[in-house]
Amino acid sequence: MKANQLVRVITRTRIRIRTRTTSPFIRCLCSSAPSPPPGADAALKNVTKPNFEPALAELRRHVREADFVSIDLEMTGVTSAPWRESFDFDRPDIQYLKIKDSAEKFAVVQFGVCPFRWDPLSHSFLAHPHNFYIFPRQEIPGDGLSNEFLCQTSSLEFLAKYQFDFNKCIYEGISYLSRSQEEEALRQLDSLYNDNSGYSSSNSRNDADAQLVRMADILFTERMKYTVSEWRAGLLHEGNTGSGFRGSLNTMNQTFQTTFFQMRPALVLNGLSSRQLRLIKLVTEKDFKDLAYVHVTGENSVAQKLIVYTDSTSDRDLLMSEVKACQKKDSLVKIKSAIGFRHVIDLLSSEKKLIVGHNCFLDLAHVYSKFFGPLPLTAEEFVSAVRKYFPNIIDTKVLINSNDELFLLMRKGSTSLSKAFGVLCPPIGPGGTSSDVAGKPRVKVEVQVDDQRFSNWNSGAKHEAGYDAFMTGSVFSQSCRNLGIDFNSVLNLPQNEKLQKYINHLYLSWNNKDIIDLKTGKILVESLGSNNNTSTKRRNPKFVFSNTVLLWGPPSKLRAKDIRDCVCKVFGVGSIVSICHLDETAAFVQFSKEELVSDFLELKDSLEREKNSPVSILHPLSKILEGGFVRAANYEMYKDICGSSLSQVLFAEQAEVVASNPKAGVVKLAVEVDSYYPNELLSDSCMK
Repeated sequence: MKANQLVRVITRTRIRIRTRTTSPFIRCLCSSAPSPPPGADAALKNVTKPNFEPALAELRRHVREADFVSIDLEMTGVTSAPWRESFDFDRPDIQYLKIKDSAEKFAVVQFGVCPFRWDPLSHSFLAHPHNFYIFPRQEIPGDGLSNEFLCQTSSLEFLAKYQFDFNKCIYEGISYLSRSQEEEALRQLDSLYNDNSGYSSSNSRNDADAQLVRMADILFTERMKYTVSEWRAGLLHEGNTGSGFRGSLNTMNQTFQTTFFQMRPALVLNGLSSRQLRLIKLVTEKDFKDLAYVHVTGENSVAQKLIVYTDSTSDRDLLMSEVKACQKKDSLVKIKSAIGFRHVIDLLSSEKKLIVGHNCFLDLAHVYSKFFGPLPLTAEEFVSAVRKYFPNIIDTKVLINSNDELFLLMRKGSTSLSKAFGVLCPPIGPGGTSSDVAGKPRVKVEVQVDDQRFSNWNSGAKHEAGYDAFMTGSVFSQSCRNLGIDFNSVLNLPQNEKLQKYINHLYLSWNNKDIIDLKTGKILVESLGSNNNTSTKRRNPKFVFSNTVLLWGPPSKLRAKDIRDCVCKVFGVGSIVSICHLDETAAFVQFSKEELVSDFLELKDSLEREKNSPVSILHPLSKILEGGFVRAANYEMYKDICGSSLSQVLFAEQAEVVASNPKAGVVKLAVEVDSYYPNELLSDSCMK
């Protein structure tokens, strides 16, 4: 299996390329997006830093009036390694771990939000699509950390194909702080400014003595001591603000100038390096009891360093207290302003509107990880946390696949968002007709962008988050009509009885067809549709986790035919049910009986302990175990490996790190299998 190409991006300092990347990617990052194609009715409402505040105010009004809000996200990637893709043999707890890894490692670069409101006068929904560019830049100075995320080249190529504007995202994207990041920043702020130790002359003297080890520092310190002494003496002698002394200070390369700060005479320090300023601070604190070194923010948010004259020790303490309060206030403002795009998430959460997405479990994991805090360790904990913020969620992919009528309309085929929109909502786009859908009238959807309102809207922005959110909401509105929901009655969709069996049911993994109930954290036992749609059935033979051995090692030792031949010679022809590869370096071997798992592992250990004996050399398993390079474990080891925060490209490399050091980023999950499946369903399907 060919390894995915990944690019690691550090938003403050640099870009590191993890594997070779072709030059077209570099061009994508450096070029602006083309203009929308001709014929588009109106451009999508793009929101960036310059227009975020007015757009947020407008969005608040639309969300409060909305009957539901649809969302969609665009990310920089999906899987950090080929073996982290979703497989048919992944148990639900492992599916969640893979989603968790994706949400933690990749960035969201576009966030689409589209409030929908039923207008009884025009008998139509009015949609307000917003396309937010977001970027996780570091907005709070001094925390010392860069924000880092991965990019998957296939995802970047997809974005570039649909004219994603990388320049706009990086330079004008809206930054954000999660709630946990905000809480930590406020905690550090309180710890810093509520420390009553404040100014400590003894510590300053020790610091000064420790740093005055270079001759250049000593000479500079003595010169500054003389200069500051002259300035102070001039103030005391002249009995004024220092105007009589300003001329002699300006002779020194115009480094100093006298001003007022808080009604006190002060010396402005300009054109000095950070080391020189630190030495001046130490000299001031050590040798001048009535002078104070302060660092403040001046006009236009420009930092200023000053030496301020005070009348007494109490006046000096008062000044430092005022400066500290001002600095804390400025820092608090910076933290609040850094919240950025999270204001949108807080709005959606506080209004408790019905949230609509399409195959949106990964989207929700990103929302939680980026805007609330670290993702919980288990799916049960995650869904419990999500419901506190978003109590009502609809997945339109679940809705379409689980409803017999809607599924038949899709001709039992693909239920992708674009196809669902094309089948269920053709009149919304240009040239659409108003014909019925399965005997149900088409739902009319009008779009408002700024002050313009459109009956047939084509933004020319396919696969941009804002437009995809609009498509998702349109699909949901038509689905509601087909369910027989009357929009002209009191519209409280979360309480509508015809939606109850679809609300808070999401695909944990579309590949596995596992639907998770956000109310309980459990996997639903049966399909929601009465005809038990074939699209929601597991299409492959049962995969019994307890009957499974995980093998990893060199690709040459893990050929399916060799594994089957060697094992069957020892345990019998019918001993192996299936062999499934994660990648070229790892495979699952499913035995016909559970006891064969322990028999195989014990035999492997015995042969490796006596690897030089004739029995070991001539044993049928020696062909795949030769040299001790092939490792083996039960299915639970797979969970430990997937729970690791590491992401080696090859599974064997990842497994070796985890196996050799169980504490190397492994998340231990005390979750029993039956917390997801009833006993009769403790199995999964396997790719042949």
